[in-house]
Amino acid sequence: MRDISRDPDGAAPELAVAVGDVVAARARIAGAVTRTPLLPAAWAPGDLWLKAENLQPIGAFKLRGAANAIARLEPDVRARGVVTHSSGNHGQAVAWAARAAGIPAVIVMPEDAMAVKVTATKALGADVVTVPSARRELAADAIRAERGMTLVPPFDHPDVIAGQGTLAIEVLEDLDGIDTMLVPVGGGGLASGVGVAVAALSPRTRVVGVEPALAADARESLAAGRRIAWDTRSTGRTIADGTRTPLVGEITFPIIQATVDEIVTVDEDEILAAVATLVHRAHLVVEPSGALSIAAYLAAPRKFGRTVAVLSGGNIDPSVLARALALTS
Repeated sequence: MRDISRDPDGAAPELAVAVGDVVAARARIAGAVTRTPLLPAAWAPGDLWLKAENLQPIGAFKLRGAANAIARLEPDVRARGVVTHSSGNHGQAVAWAARAAGIPAVIVMPEDAMAVKVTATKALGADVVTVPSARRELAADAIRAERGMTLVPPFDHPDVIAGQGTLAIEVLEDLDGIDTMLVPVGGGGLASGVGVAVAALSPRTRVVGVEPALAADARESLAAGRRIAWDTRSTGRTIADGTRTPLVGEITFPIIQATVDEIVTVDEDEILAAVATLVHRAHLVVEPSGALSIAAYLAAPRKFGRTVAVLSGGNIDPSVLARALALTS
């Protein structure tokens, strides 16, 4: 694994999430999330397996972190409800978990969020507020203060990170001898949670993050050794809307530095081709953000050895799906 930077006394800095947190989260959310299948991809070159998080009830891994964060709240705090900001999947996850807990939820979404995700979030009973993308966090914080709700961040929170990492425990129980886990990277919640679990439970396994080349702030940050922000107008160019976060998290970044071996990038055509390949060969509908890991694998199938690719979500806009399928028709 990647070397961890050390303090002046030579001690490794303490990370915000430990493997014990991930193990505890798994027990806590066992009845709230689906144990998704690990599917062999015999159609692909090499030795590839698919962790199908697109088959979660809300169509994405985000349910794990949201369910854990809400379950961790004190009862009187939880009763006042929760608020978050999200381009879609985390919003749906918080709405689902809040409905299951019988509490109110407000989801702040960007004005350009995909309609399929807005509709799905409203259908789960949440109050959806749309604002310009750059104002999402400010709007959510204002609602939190006004209504006394608890903010459930989309990625930069220990309870959210621990919940996301539970999928890695499932993978490691289902398959031995994994050389590489390929994980999409947006704000870093999934990559850091998986990294913590894999580093402790299967240190021989490399964790490789995957970003769109048009939104590669985490890759640049990792190379520079510090967080580097990208302009939202730049990250907004990628079709992988779940990765448009312009800056990797303050909490997730040190964990990524400590537990993620590499971050690679893929281009837009590779992402769309991966979406189409998953439909045609695996019979799975996966959104562009969720197909990043497959795009990276197909670009260099012999590089990664026995590989598990995390399909992080399946909530795809019909027009985007049609565009992907048109490329291979």
